[in-house]
Amino acid sequence: MTPSSRRDLSPAVFRWFALAAFISMILIVLTGVAVRLTGSGLGCPDWPTCFKHAYTTGWTIHSKIEFTNRCVTVLLVVVTIVIFLASLRRRPRRRDLTTLTGLLLVGIVVDAVLGAYVVYSKLNPWLVSLHLVISLAMVVVAAILYHRSKYVYGPGARVDVRDPHFRLIARLLWIPFVALVLTGTMTTGSGPHAGGSQGQLEARRLPFAFSSAAWVHSIAATLFVGLVLGLLVTIWRTSAPAALQLGVRRLAVIAILQAAIGVTQYLTHVPAFLVELHVAGATSLTIGVTQFHLRQSAHDREPSIPRKTTSA
Repeated sequence: MTPSSRRDLSPAVFRWFALAAFISMILIVLTGVAVRLTGSGLGCPDWPTCFKHAYTTGWTIHSKIEFTNRCVTVLLVVVTIVIFLASLRRRPRRRDLTTLTGLLLVGIVVDAVLGAYVVYSKLNPWLVSLHLVISLAMVVVAAILYHRSKYVYGPGARVDVRDPHFRLIARLLWIPFVALVLTGTMTTGSGPHAGGSQGQLEARRLPFAFSSAAWVHSIAATLFVGLVLGLLVTIWRTSAPAALQLGVRRLAVIAILQAAIGVTQYLTHVPAFLVELHVAGATSLTIGVTQFHLRQSAHDREPSIPRKTTSA
């Protein structure tokens, strides 16, 4: 065995790198929202340092939370670089996996730079909303990466479309989902949690009423939940493949729970812990829509990654 071959990674080993990327992207969303909800968005008024040219946090709770979040981001950048290098060492090397890891690396760097602009703009609500949207987009890419790392893709690989009609529906489902996400970020951007705290410069909010934004978001949510429930009934009545049934069941459960959390937080005047839970639900819903889309075709599993079933 040559030194080069000893440094090569098998598909089974790379799958763990892909899982690490997937978890990392989820972590970005949840930690970022935690900073905002604790009022720590301006805990460090400078970037990348905390106060002027100093990296010390000043020993206030808000500066500690904000600076810890930055340290987590730096760590995740390092992790993403390692995962990208791992994709180059994978044997056989696959262009799709390298491209996806490259997108994650670019995405997290862009998100970090955008975070700097968020700080210097004193939590501009448009930039904060864009920050969240980019983070959720990276969750989508990471979910695709993890899925593809377990299955054989590429020239000559088996691709069996489970149902062409449901595949079209899965693609069209992204339209109301994106509308749901955008109206949700607009609602949060006009709501009470600006990301600052008492004694700091008061952050601006989006230029429309919170109640109006919440009403538009509720319409988008009702439409999305209705479409998912209709899809669930249709799949059951048409005896669709088990993989599609499982995917839409999961999607329906997440959508209903997410809607319940959204209604509850509005009726209880938007407490911070429910907003965090709602964003966690949005992340889960993002994963659910992505996985349902991926389940539309069956692929052979990588030979070195055993499973009871041979396709997904």
